[in-house]
Amino acid sequence: MIYVVIAFLWVSICLYVITGGADFGAGIIELFSKKSYRNQTKKIMSKSIAPIWEANHMWLIIAVVVLFVGFPTIYTTVSTYLHIPLVLMLIGIIARGTAFTFRNYDAVEDNWQKLYAQIFFYSSLLTPFFLGIIAAATISGSIDPEAKDFLSLYIFSWLNPFGVCVGFFTVSLCAYLASLFSLHEARFSDALPIMKKKARETAIYVVVTGVLVFVSAHYSDIPLLKWIFSKALGIIAITLATISLLFTNEAIKKGHFLLVRIYGGFQIIMILVAATYQHNPNIILFANGGHLSLFDESAAPKTIEALGWALLLGSIFILPFLFYLLMSFGNQSRKDPE
Repeated sequence: MIYVVIAFLWVSICLYVITGGADFGAGIIELFSKKSYRNQTKKIMSKSIAPIWEANHMWLIIAVVVLFVGFPTIYTTVSTYLHIPLVLMLIGIIARGTAFTFRNYDAVEDNWQKLYAQIFFYSSLLTPFFLGIIAAATISGSIDPEAKDFLSLYIFSWLNPFGVCVGFFTVSLCAYLASLFSLHEARFSDALPIMKKKARETAIYVVVTGVLVFVSAHYSDIPLLKWIFSKALGIIAITLATISLLFTNEAIKKGHFLLVRIYGGFQIIMILVAATYQHNPNIILFANGGHLSLFDESAAPKTIEALGWALLLGSIFILPFLFYLLMSFGNQSRKDPE
């Protein structure tokens, strides 16, 4: 049953990066859109994220619950040494959702709308940035449990060049996903050429920030290149992710926008596989050479068994309704192509 629990943990993180990434990316795309067509971008992005807005946080909640119940030592370690970026990320999630709601549904339209929009933009930018920083800190060996001062324990454990570069890479991925997901919603509007341009631009940003991640890893003595390219699976994952970029571009040209979404999600999965498989099941690497393993730090067998069955039974109820949600919004989109 431990394998079932680990699988749900990995899948929930993966789905949160894909759906949450597209969600956060909508605000990022809108932030960096020219004012002349920002209203068009706003309408397209709002329609694009409608099926997953807030619902995507279900996957984050599942991941947190799995860690809390199934791997309490790992949960405690992350929430202790990385509590500052965690709090900043959660503040961003709350601020973003609140600002989006008031911006779109406030009964009175006044200057407050501008404030709501700014909060929505910058929380959409900062939330995935800190998510990337947290992910980088867990595998970079920057967490030093033997440190004696506050800065080493709670600041430099995550605030370093590698973490910052991974944060920018995560932001670029979110913008890229949002631009891909928006193409299907923009297919009947004048904004389609704009969204296609955004897709090309954000793909370039992903490549550039990805290179920065490898450069910062090299200068930080993190063997990222070795982790990814020392075994066949890493090479295959990166190769498939790169090739799928070409297929994505071709699908955009032909107007196969649902296929574009599939390619985008596939690329994220391949990136996560390449980044995590080498040191799996070690989920946290420490500066002193130690690590926390999903197998060694799991809860009691009875707890894991109960958690596994709860996840399996819960998925029977959750997944069909999630599919129905997506289908409902898809039907609404066809009725309202504007």
